[in-house]
Amino acid sequence: MIKKPIISPRLGILFGILAVSTASIFIKFVQQEKVASLVIAAYRLGIATIVLSPIALYNYRNEIKKLSAKDLRFSLLSGFFLAIHFATWIQSLEYTSVASSVVLVTTTPLWVALFSPFTLNEKITKMISMGLVFSLLGTIVVGLSDICDFQNRLVCPPFNQFFQGQALWGDFLALVGAWTAAGYVMIGRRIRPRFSLVPYIFLVYGMAAVLLVLFVLGSGVQYRGFSGQTYIWLVLLALIPQLMGHSTFNWALGYLPAALVSVSLLGEPIGSTILAYIFLAEAPGIIKVFGAILIFAGIMIASRKEKPVAP
Repeated sequence: MIKKPIISPRLGILFGILAVSTASIFIKFVQQEKVASLVIAAYRLGIATIVLSPIALYNYRNEIKKLSAKDLRFSLLSGFFLAIHFATWIQSLEYTSVASSVVLVTTTPLWVALFSPFTLNEKITKMISMGLVFSLLGTIVVGLSDICDFQNRLVCPPFNQFFQGQALWGDFLALVGAWTAAGYVMIGRRIRPRFSLVPYIFLVYGMAAVLLVLFVLGSGVQYRGFSGQTYIWLVLLALIPQLMGHSTFNWALGYLPAALVSVSLLGEPIGSTILAYIFLAEAPGIIKVFGAILIFAGIMIASRKEKPVAP
């Protein structure tokens, strides 16, 4: 029997949403100090891995030693997808708004649903199909919001200028972040049952951190010599959204249905947009809000269980 938690799991989820919502704000603060996106991603996962190291290596070292070569290869591939996810998503914040970036990167569940039939032999239900249509329409609307304006009517530039804006490039990078996160999730579905949570996270985060460090060294960008304040933002980025936020969601899974916890992740764009408005004065426009509503509606529809058809 599961012991009654000290605090309500639903209250814990609210804390988790607030924690992960701070990620884009911390990243924006670090980017203002001209720190490269690859460096930010490497610090985020590197610090998180260092914090997890003593727990994983002391309490789970026997389990880690027993992992098969196949599990290690899949972990490496999962870490590769996670590294690309953070590198592209964080870079997207250099070109587009927090609202657009976070809304687009959280379309991950829909891409998982789209590719699951080919990778996990999971069928796409009618509800998932409807959700995909709504969310893809919302994705297009969010993209348009960064190059079009609403002044009593929709005003857009000529078609040959559609793909010249920096914001649209940022939106595309955020989508790449969503696609690679989908790859990470699908691999996790395949190998996660054979792992305890801590060693799984430690291996994947660690491999992603190593890859990002190699990317940083190969790119020749500055990765040290920053101000003390910048290092504080980087540490907070690893501790609050990465470890505290996601750990809270995993804790809540012990008390609440997985569907409820996964749907609650959709609160991140809302929290990030609110924080961006407060700390960065980024106010989302009408078009962007409408696109976000379509995406959230689509994901909510896709998350619903279909009622069995009566014989």
